[in-house]
Amino acid sequence: MTAFSDLDHTHDPAAQSWVASANEAGTDFPIQNLPYGLFVRAGRNESPRVGVAIGDQVLDLRAAAAAGRWSSAEQVALQPLAQGDLNAFMALPAAQRRALRQALFAALLVGSKQEGALRACLLAQSEAQMLVPCRIGDYTDFYTGIHHATTVGKLFRPDNPLLPNYKWVPIGYHGRSSSIGVSGQDVRRPLGQLMPPGATAPERAPCKRLDYELELGVFVAGGNALGATIPMERADEHLFGLTLLNDWSARDVQAWEYQPLGPFLAKNFATTISPWIVTAEALEPFRCAFAHPEQDPQPLPYLDSEKNRAAGGYAIELEVWLQTEQMRAAGQAPTRLMRSNFGESAYWTLAQMLVHHASNGCNLQPGDLLGTGTQSGAKPEEGGSLLELSLGGKQALSLPNGETRTFLQDGDTVILRGFAAKDGARRIGFGDCAATVLPARV
Repeated sequence: MTAFSDLDHTHDPAAQSWVASANEAGTDFPIQNLPYGLFVRAGRNESPRVGVAIGDQVLDLRAAAAAGRWSSAEQVALQPLAQGDLNAFMALPAAQRRALRQALFAALLVGSKQEGALRACLLAQSEAQMLVPCRIGDYTDFYTGIHHATTVGKLFRPDNPLLPNYKWVPIGYHGRSSSIGVSGQDVRRPLGQLMPPGATAPERAPCKRLDYELELGVFVAGGNALGATIPMERADEHLFGLTLLNDWSARDVQAWEYQPLGPFLAKNFATTISPWIVTAEALEPFRCAFAHPEQDPQPLPYLDSEKNRAAGGYAIELEVWLQTEQMRAAGQAPTRLMRSNFGESAYWTLAQMLVHHASNGCNLQPGDLLGTGTQSGAKPEEGGSLLELSLGGKQALSLPNGETRTFLQDGDTVILRGFAAKDGARRIGFGDCAATVLPARV
Protein backbone atom coordinates (compact mmCIF):
# COMPACT_ATOMS: atom_id res chain seq x y z
CA MET A 1 0.00 0.00 0.00
CA THR A 2 1.37 3.42 -0.99
CA ALA A 3 0.96 6.76 0.74
CA PHE A 4 -1.48 7.63 -2.05
CA SER A 5 -3.78 4.65 -1.51
CA ASP A 6 -7.52 5.29 -1.31
CA LEU A 7 -8.35 1.81 -0.05
CA ASP A 8 -11.29 1.52 2.34
CA HIS A 9 -13.63 -1.12 3.75
CA THR A 10 -15.26 -1.66 0.32
CA HIS A 11 -12.05 -3.38 -0.79
CA ASP A 12 -12.03 -5.93 2.06
CA PRO A 13 -11.46 -9.26 0.25
CA ALA A 14 -13.39 -11.13 2.95
CA ALA A 15 -16.57 -9.09 2.48
CA GLN A 16 -19.57 -11.11 1.28
CA SER A 17 -22.94 -10.14 -0.13
CA TRP A 18 -26.41 -11.42 0.59
CA VAL A 19 -26.62 -11.88 -3.20
CA ALA A 20 -25.21 -15.41 -3.21
CA SER A 21 -23.82 -15.38 -6.76
CA ALA A 22 -21.60 -12.42 -5.87
CA ASN A 23 -19.65 -14.68 -3.52
CA GLU A 24 -18.72 -17.27 -6.14
CA ALA A 25 -14.99 -17.46 -6.87
CA GLY A 26 -15.24 -16.95 -10.62
CA THR A 27 -17.64 -14.02 -10.73
CA ASP A 28 -16.58 -10.77 -12.36
CA PHE A 29 -18.93 -8.86 -10.09
CA PRO A 30 -18.34 -9.47 -6.38
CA ILE A 31 -19.42 -6.86 -3.86
CA GLN A 32 -15.94 -5.30 -4.13
CA ASN A 33 -16.69 -4.29 -7.75
CA LEU A 34 -20.20 -2.74 -8.15
CA PRO A 35 -19.85 -1.38 -11.72
CA TYR A 36 -22.52 0.80 -13.34
CA GLY A 37 -24.43 0.03 -16.54
CA LEU A 38 -27.55 1.07 -18.46
CA PHE A 39 -30.26 -1.44 -19.32
CA VAL A 40 -33.87 -2.08 -20.18
CA ARG A 41 -35.80 -5.06 -18.91
CA ALA A 42 -36.29 -7.53 -21.76
CA GLY A 43 -39.75 -7.44 -23.28
CA ARG A 44 -40.80 -4.17 -21.64
CA ASN A 45 -41.46 -0.83 -23.28
CA GLU A 46 -39.73 1.44 -20.78
CA SER A 47 -37.03 4.07 -20.52
CA PRO A 48 -33.46 2.91 -19.79
CA ARG A 49 -32.44 2.32 -16.18
CA VAL A 50 -29.06 2.55 -14.47
CA GLY A 51 -28.07 -0.57 -12.57
CA VAL A 52 -25.18 -1.98 -10.58
CA ALA A 53 -23.89 -5.48 -11.37
CA ILE A 54 -23.72 -7.78 -8.37
CA GLY A 55 -22.96 -11.44 -9.08
CA ASP A 56 -25.28 -12.58 -11.86
CA GLN A 57 -27.84 -9.94 -10.90
CA VAL A 58 -28.47 -6.25 -11.58
CA LEU A 59 -29.58 -3.93 -8.80
CA ASP A 60 -32.11 -1.61 -10.46
CA LEU A 61 -31.25 1.79 -8.99
CA ARG A 62 -34.58 3.34 -9.91
CA ALA A 63 -36.34 0.71 -7.86
CA ALA A 64 -33.67 0.76 -5.14
CA ALA A 65 -33.88 4.54 -4.71
CA ALA A 66 -37.60 4.21 -4.01
CA ALA A 67 -37.53 1.05 -1.90
CA GLY A 68 -34.34 1.41 0.13
CA ARG A 69 -33.52 3.34 3.24
CA TRP A 70 -31.03 6.03 2.32
CA SER A 71 -29.73 9.13 4.02
CA SER A 72 -30.62 12.49 2.50
CA ALA A 73 -27.10 12.80 1.04
CA GLU A 74 -27.37 9.32 -0.47
CA GLN A 75 -30.76 10.18 -1.96
CA VAL A 76 -29.24 13.23 -3.65
CA ALA A 77 -26.51 11.10 -5.24
CA LEU A 78 -29.02 8.41 -6.21
CA GLN A 79 -31.39 10.84 -7.91
CA PRO A 80 -29.64 11.05 -11.32
CA LEU A 81 -29.14 7.28 -11.32
CA ALA A 82 -32.81 6.73 -10.51
CA GLN A 83 -33.60 8.93 -13.51
CA GLY A 84 -31.38 6.85 -15.79
CA ASP A 85 -28.83 9.65 -16.20
CA LEU A 86 -25.36 8.25 -15.56
CA ASN A 87 -23.77 11.37 -17.08
CA ALA A 88 -25.28 13.55 -14.35
CA PHE A 89 -23.90 11.19 -11.71
CA MET A 90 -20.47 11.33 -13.37
CA ALA A 91 -20.58 15.12 -13.02
CA LEU A 92 -20.91 14.92 -9.21
CA PRO A 93 -17.82 15.58 -7.08
CA ALA A 94 -15.62 12.53 -6.54
CA ALA A 95 -16.39 12.50 -2.81
CA GLN A 96 -20.14 12.13 -3.49
CA ARG A 97 -19.57 9.31 -5.95
CA ARG A 98 -17.31 7.55 -3.47
CA ALA A 99 -19.84 7.96 -0.65
CA LEU A 100 -22.58 6.38 -2.75
CA ARG A 101 -20.33 3.44 -3.57
CA GLN A 102 -19.88 2.92 0.16
CA ALA A 103 -23.65 3.12 0.71
CA LEU A 104 -24.36 0.56 -2.01
CA PHE A 105 -21.67 -1.71 -0.57
CA ALA A 106 -23.27 -1.49 2.89
CA ALA A 107 -26.72 -2.16 1.45
CA LEU A 108 -25.58 -5.30 -0.37
CA LEU A 109 -23.39 -6.64 2.46
CA VAL A 110 -24.33 -9.79 4.36
CA GLY A 111 -26.43 -8.77 7.36
CA SER A 112 -27.60 -5.49 5.81
CA LYS A 113 -30.95 -4.22 7.01
CA GLN A 114 -31.60 -3.22 3.40
CA GLU A 115 -31.80 -6.81 2.15
CA GLY A 116 -35.55 -7.18 2.59
CA ALA A 117 -36.29 -3.96 0.72
CA LEU A 118 -33.72 -4.39 -2.05
CA ARG A 119 -34.14 -8.07 -2.91
CA ALA A 120 -37.19 -7.18 -5.02
CA CYS A 121 -35.03 -4.62 -6.88
CA LEU A 122 -32.79 -7.31 -8.39
CA LEU A 123 -33.03 -8.49 -11.97
CA ALA A 124 -31.13 -11.41 -13.48
CA GLN A 125 -28.49 -10.12 -15.89
CA SER A 126 -29.83 -12.63 -18.43
CA GLU A 127 -33.11 -10.66 -18.43
CA ALA A 128 -31.44 -7.28 -18.90
CA GLN A 129 -30.78 -5.85 -22.35
CA MET A 130 -27.62 -3.82 -21.91
CA LEU A 131 -27.13 -0.48 -23.65
CA VAL A 132 -24.21 1.90 -24.18
CA PRO A 133 -23.89 3.01 -20.53
CA CYS A 134 -24.03 6.79 -20.99
CA ARG A 135 -24.17 9.59 -23.54
CA ILE A 136 -20.74 9.67 -25.18
CA GLY A 137 -20.30 13.20 -26.47
CA ASP A 138 -16.75 12.75 -27.73
CA TYR A 139 -14.39 9.85 -28.27
CA THR A 140 -10.59 10.06 -28.49
CA ASP A 141 -8.38 7.07 -29.16
CA PHE A 142 -4.82 7.11 -27.85
CA TYR A 143 -1.80 5.04 -28.90
CA THR A 144 -0.27 4.21 -25.52
CA GLY A 145 0.56 0.53 -26.07
CA ILE A 146 4.35 0.60 -26.42
CA HIS A 147 4.67 -3.00 -27.63
CA HIS A 148 1.89 -2.58 -30.19
CA ALA A 149 3.39 0.68 -31.47
CA THR A 150 6.83 -0.91 -31.77
CA THR A 151 5.65 -4.10 -33.50
CA VAL A 152 3.40 -2.29 -35.97
CA GLY A 153 6.10 0.31 -36.57
CA LYS A 154 8.57 -2.44 -37.48
CA LEU A 155 6.17 -3.77 -40.12
CA PHE A 156 6.35 -0.46 -41.98
CA ARG A 157 9.57 1.17 -40.71
CA PRO A 158 11.97 -1.63 -39.68
CA ASP A 159 14.81 0.78 -38.88
CA ASN A 160 12.70 3.42 -37.12
CA PRO A 161 9.55 1.83 -35.65
CA LEU A 162 8.71 4.66 -33.22
CA LEU A 163 8.46 8.21 -34.46
CA PRO A 164 10.40 10.83 -32.45
CA ASN A 165 7.35 12.23 -30.62
CA TYR A 166 6.10 8.89 -29.24
CA LYS A 167 8.15 8.93 -26.02
CA TRP A 168 7.43 12.61 -25.35
CA VAL A 169 3.70 13.01 -25.88
CA PRO A 170 0.59 10.78 -25.54
CA ILE A 171 -0.46 10.38 -29.19
CA GLY A 172 -4.17 10.30 -30.00
CA TYR A 173 -6.79 11.02 -32.64
CA HIS A 174 -10.46 11.97 -32.49
CA GLY A 175 -12.81 9.09 -33.22
CA ARG A 176 -16.51 8.80 -33.98
CA SER A 177 -18.82 8.51 -30.98
CA SER A 178 -22.00 7.78 -32.99
CA SER A 179 -20.78 4.33 -34.05
CA ILE A 180 -19.89 3.10 -30.55
CA GLY A 181 -21.92 0.02 -29.68
CA VAL A 182 -22.17 -2.36 -26.76
CA SER A 183 -21.17 -5.99 -26.28
CA GLY A 184 -23.40 -8.42 -28.16
CA GLN A 185 -23.66 -6.27 -31.27
CA ASP A 186 -23.08 -7.34 -34.85
CA VAL A 187 -20.42 -5.45 -36.81
CA ARG A 188 -20.91 -5.12 -40.55
CA ARG A 189 -17.76 -5.60 -42.64
CA PRO A 190 -17.09 -2.15 -44.07
CA LEU A 191 -16.69 -1.10 -47.67
CA GLY A 192 -13.79 1.16 -48.52
CA GLN A 193 -11.24 2.32 -51.02
CA LEU A 194 -8.50 -0.28 -51.37
CA MET A 195 -5.30 -0.12 -53.38
CA PRO A 196 -4.58 -3.68 -54.57
CA PRO A 197 -0.88 -4.65 -54.82
CA GLY A 198 0.54 -3.57 -58.17
CA ALA A 199 -2.57 -1.60 -59.15
CA THR A 200 -2.43 1.95 -60.46
CA ALA A 201 -5.89 2.98 -59.20
CA PRO A 202 -7.88 2.10 -56.08
CA GLU A 203 -11.11 0.12 -56.04
CA ARG A 204 -14.11 0.30 -53.74
CA ALA A 205 -14.73 -3.12 -52.24
CA PRO A 206 -15.42 -4.89 -48.93
CA CYS A 207 -12.51 -4.74 -46.49
CA LYS A 208 -10.36 -7.86 -46.82
CA ARG A 209 -8.13 -7.28 -43.78
CA LEU A 210 -10.63 -6.71 -40.96
CA ASP A 211 -9.05 -6.65 -37.53
CA TYR A 212 -9.79 -6.05 -33.84
CA GLU A 213 -7.73 -4.07 -31.36
CA LEU A 214 -7.66 -4.88 -27.64
CA GLU A 215 -8.06 -1.69 -25.62
CA LEU A 216 -9.46 -0.24 -22.43
CA GLY A 217 -12.00 2.56 -22.57
CA VAL A 218 -11.72 5.36 -20.00
CA PHE A 219 -14.82 7.37 -19.06
CA VAL A 220 -14.32 10.98 -17.96
CA ALA A 221 -16.08 12.18 -14.81
CA GLY A 222 -16.21 15.89 -13.97
CA GLY A 223 -14.23 17.36 -16.83
CA ASN A 224 -12.99 20.95 -17.25
CA ALA A 225 -14.23 24.24 -18.64
CA LEU A 226 -13.16 25.38 -22.09
CA GLY A 227 -9.78 27.09 -21.77
CA ALA A 228 -9.02 25.50 -18.40
CA THR A 229 -6.63 22.62 -17.76
CA ILE A 230 -6.50 19.65 -15.39
CA PRO A 231 -3.35 19.29 -13.25
CA MET A 232 -1.89 15.86 -12.58
CA GLU A 233 -2.61 16.28 -8.87
CA ARG A 234 -6.36 16.33 -9.61
CA ALA A 235 -6.49 13.89 -12.51
CA ASP A 236 -8.00 11.05 -10.48
CA GLU A 237 -11.05 13.18 -9.65
CA HIS A 238 -11.83 13.26 -13.37
CA LEU A 239 -11.48 9.50 -14.03
CA PHE A 240 -14.86 7.80 -13.61
CA GLY A 241 -14.09 4.25 -14.66
CA LEU A 242 -13.05 1.72 -17.29
CA THR A 243 -14.57 -0.64 -19.83
CA LEU A 244 -13.10 -3.01 -22.37
CA LEU A 245 -12.94 -1.52 -25.86
CA ASN A 246 -12.57 -3.14 -29.29
CA ASP A 247 -11.27 -0.62 -31.81
CA TRP A 248 -12.28 -2.38 -35.03
CA SER A 249 -9.88 -1.65 -37.86
CA ALA A 250 -10.03 -2.09 -41.64
CA ARG A 251 -6.32 -2.51 -42.23
CA ASP A 252 -6.38 -2.32 -46.03
CA VAL A 253 -8.57 0.79 -45.99
CA GLN A 254 -6.27 2.27 -43.35
CA ALA A 255 -3.11 1.63 -45.36
CA TRP A 256 -4.49 3.64 -48.29
CA GLU A 257 -6.11 6.55 -46.47
CA TYR A 258 -4.15 7.25 -43.29
CA GLN A 259 -1.47 9.60 -44.68
CA PRO A 260 -1.24 12.50 -44.03
CA LEU A 261 -4.09 13.01 -41.52
CA GLY A 262 -4.40 9.60 -39.85
CA PRO A 263 -7.30 7.15 -39.34
CA PHE A 264 -10.67 7.93 -40.89
CA LEU A 265 -13.06 5.41 -42.51
CA ALA A 266 -10.82 2.53 -41.45
CA LYS A 267 -11.79 3.18 -37.83
CA ASN A 268 -15.12 5.01 -37.65
CA PHE A 269 -17.47 2.22 -38.77
CA ALA A 270 -17.63 0.53 -35.34
CA THR A 271 -16.24 0.52 -31.82
CA THR A 272 -17.52 -2.01 -29.27
CA ILE A 273 -17.36 -1.55 -25.48
CA SER A 274 -18.31 -3.78 -22.58
CA PRO A 275 -21.56 -2.67 -20.89
CA TRP A 276 -20.34 -2.28 -17.31
CA ILE A 277 -18.16 0.65 -16.23
CA VAL A 278 -15.80 -0.57 -13.50
CA THR A 279 -15.20 2.48 -11.33
CA ALA A 280 -11.78 3.86 -10.55
CA GLU A 281 -12.62 3.36 -6.87
CA ALA A 282 -13.09 -0.38 -7.38
CA LEU A 283 -9.68 -0.60 -9.08
CA GLU A 284 -7.75 1.04 -6.23
CA PRO A 285 -6.24 -2.25 -4.94
CA PHE A 286 -4.69 -2.90 -8.35
CA ARG A 287 -2.77 0.33 -8.80
CA CYS A 288 0.94 -0.09 -9.40
CA ALA A 289 4.09 1.95 -9.80
CA PHE A 290 4.75 3.60 -13.14
CA ALA A 291 7.95 4.82 -14.76
CA HIS A 292 9.50 5.24 -18.18
CA PRO A 293 12.74 3.31 -18.63
CA GLU A 294 15.73 5.30 -17.36
CA GLN A 295 17.20 5.57 -20.86
CA ASP A 296 13.97 7.08 -22.25
CA PRO A 297 12.92 10.74 -22.03
CA GLN A 298 11.14 11.45 -18.78
CA PRO A 299 7.69 13.08 -18.83
CA LEU A 300 7.55 16.86 -19.01
CA PRO A 301 6.56 18.44 -15.67
CA TYR A 302 2.87 18.87 -16.57
CA LEU A 303 2.66 15.09 -17.13
CA ASP A 304 4.49 14.10 -13.96
CA SER A 305 3.56 13.79 -10.29
CA GLU A 306 4.73 11.85 -7.28
CA LYS A 307 1.45 9.93 -7.15
CA ASN A 308 1.66 9.03 -10.84
CA ARG A 309 5.12 7.56 -10.30
CA ALA A 310 4.07 5.70 -7.16
CA ALA A 311 0.67 4.39 -8.30
CA GLY A 312 -0.23 5.64 -11.78
CA GLY A 313 -0.46 2.21 -13.37
CA TYR A 314 -3.24 -0.38 -13.13
CA ALA A 315 -2.43 -4.12 -13.18
CA ILE A 316 -5.30 -5.40 -15.32
CA GLU A 317 -5.11 -8.71 -17.19
CA LEU A 318 -6.49 -8.49 -20.73
CA GLU A 319 -7.40 -11.29 -23.13
CA VAL A 320 -8.73 -11.83 -26.66
CA TRP A 321 -10.85 -14.86 -27.48
CA LEU A 322 -12.17 -15.97 -30.88
CA GLN A 323 -15.09 -18.20 -31.83
CA THR A 324 -15.48 -18.84 -35.55
CA GLU A 325 -18.81 -19.63 -37.20
CA GLN A 326 -17.62 -23.22 -37.71
CA MET A 327 -16.71 -23.54 -34.02
CA ARG A 328 -20.09 -22.14 -32.99
CA ALA A 329 -21.96 -24.58 -35.27
CA ALA A 330 -20.01 -27.49 -33.76
CA GLY A 331 -20.72 -26.35 -30.20
CA GLN A 332 -17.05 -25.59 -29.59
CA ALA A 333 -16.05 -22.96 -27.06
CA PRO A 334 -14.06 -19.85 -28.02
CA THR A 335 -10.28 -20.15 -28.02
CA ARG A 336 -7.96 -17.65 -26.36
CA LEU A 337 -5.60 -15.90 -28.77
CA MET A 338 -3.50 -13.88 -26.33
CA ARG A 339 -3.12 -12.28 -22.90
CA SER A 340 -1.35 -9.11 -21.76
CA ASN A 341 -1.29 -6.85 -18.70
CA PHE A 342 -2.17 -3.17 -18.91
CA GLY A 343 0.26 -2.30 -16.12
CA GLU A 344 3.13 -3.55 -18.27
CA SER A 345 1.95 -2.56 -21.76
CA ALA A 346 0.91 1.10 -21.43
CA TYR A 347 3.60 3.74 -21.98
CA TRP A 348 1.36 6.51 -20.58
CA THR A 349 -1.00 6.34 -17.62
CA LEU A 350 -4.72 7.11 -17.58
CA ALA A 351 -3.96 10.32 -15.70
CA GLN A 352 -1.39 11.41 -18.29
CA MET A 353 -3.81 10.75 -21.16
CA LEU A 354 -6.54 12.82 -19.53
CA VAL A 355 -4.24 15.66 -18.44
CA HIS A 356 -2.60 15.91 -21.86
CA HIS A 357 -6.00 15.92 -23.59
CA ALA A 358 -7.04 18.96 -21.55
CA SER A 359 -3.60 20.62 -21.53
CA ASN A 360 -4.45 22.97 -24.40
CA GLY A 361 -7.77 23.99 -22.83
CA CYS A 362 -9.86 21.34 -24.59
CA ASN A 363 -13.03 20.93 -22.54
CA LEU A 364 -13.55 17.32 -21.49
CA GLN A 365 -17.09 16.51 -20.35
CA PRO A 366 -18.78 13.81 -18.22
CA GLY A 367 -19.21 10.72 -20.35
CA ASP A 368 -16.42 11.47 -22.82
CA LEU A 369 -14.57 8.29 -23.76
CA LEU A 370 -10.81 7.82 -24.14
CA GLY A 371 -9.40 4.67 -25.75
CA THR A 372 -6.01 3.54 -24.47
CA GLY A 373 -4.68 2.19 -27.75
CA THR A 374 -3.92 -1.47 -28.35
CA GLN A 375 -2.49 -3.21 -25.28
CA SER A 376 -0.12 -5.86 -26.57
CA GLY A 377 2.37 -7.71 -24.44
CA ALA A 378 6.12 -7.78 -25.02
CA LYS A 379 6.17 -11.27 -26.56
CA PRO A 380 5.18 -12.01 -30.18
CA GLU A 381 2.31 -14.24 -29.03
CA GLU A 382 0.89 -11.38 -26.93
CA GLY A 383 -0.12 -9.14 -29.83
CA GLY A 384 -3.38 -7.31 -29.23
CA SER A 385 -4.43 -7.45 -32.89
CA LEU A 386 -4.30 -9.93 -35.75
CA LEU A 387 -2.04 -7.50 -37.60
CA GLU A 388 0.62 -8.33 -35.02
CA LEU A 389 -0.16 -12.01 -34.47
CA SER A 390 -0.09 -12.70 -38.22
CA LEU A 391 2.91 -10.43 -38.92
CA GLY A 392 0.87 -8.26 -41.23
CA GLY A 393 -0.94 -11.23 -42.79
CA LYS A 394 2.22 -13.18 -43.60
CA GLN A 395 1.85 -15.88 -40.92
CA ALA A 396 -1.53 -17.54 -40.40
CA LEU A 397 -2.71 -18.46 -36.90
CA SER A 398 -3.72 -22.09 -36.43
CA LEU A 399 -6.91 -22.60 -34.41
CA PRO A 400 -7.68 -25.74 -32.36
CA ASN A 401 -10.32 -26.97 -34.85
CA GLY A 402 -7.90 -26.81 -37.80
CA GLU A 403 -9.03 -23.47 -39.18
CA THR A 404 -6.54 -20.67 -39.75
CA ARG A 405 -6.77 -16.89 -39.64
CA THR A 406 -4.68 -13.97 -40.79
CA PHE A 407 -7.56 -11.51 -40.50
CA LEU A 408 -11.20 -11.86 -39.46
CA GLN A 409 -13.74 -13.73 -41.55
CA ASP A 410 -17.50 -13.24 -41.66
CA GLY A 411 -19.19 -15.07 -38.79
CA ASP A 412 -16.22 -14.67 -36.42
CA THR A 413 -17.06 -13.55 -32.88
CA VAL A 414 -14.33 -11.61 -31.09
CA ILE A 415 -14.51 -11.56 -27.29
CA LEU A 416 -12.39 -9.29 -25.11
CA ARG A 417 -12.08 -10.16 -21.42
CA GLY A 418 -10.37 -8.40 -18.55
CA PHE A 419 -9.92 -8.78 -14.82
CA ALA A 420 -7.77 -7.57 -11.97
CA ALA A 421 -6.44 -10.00 -9.37
CA LYS A 422 -3.69 -10.09 -6.78
CA ASP A 423 -2.94 -11.55 -3.37
CA GLY A 424 -4.83 -9.76 -0.63
CA ALA A 425 -7.60 -8.47 -2.91
CA ARG A 426 -10.80 -9.90 -4.35
CA ARG A 427 -10.67 -10.56 -8.09
CA ILE A 428 -12.91 -8.21 -10.08
CA GLY A 429 -13.76 -8.35 -13.77
CA PHE A 430 -15.26 -6.35 -16.59
CA GLY A 431 -17.65 -8.83 -18.20
CA ASP A 432 -17.36 -9.76 -21.86
CA CYS A 433 -16.95 -7.35 -24.76
CA ALA A 434 -18.15 -9.45 -27.68
CA ALA A 435 -19.25 -8.76 -31.25
CA THR A 436 -19.77 -10.82 -34.40
CA VAL A 437 -18.69 -9.93 -37.93
CA LEU A 438 -21.42 -9.81 -40.57
CA PRO A 439 -20.85 -9.75 -44.35
CA ALA A 440 -20.55 -6.40 -46.09
CA ARG A 441 -23.58 -4.83 -47.73
CA VAL A 442 -22.72 -4.69 -51.43
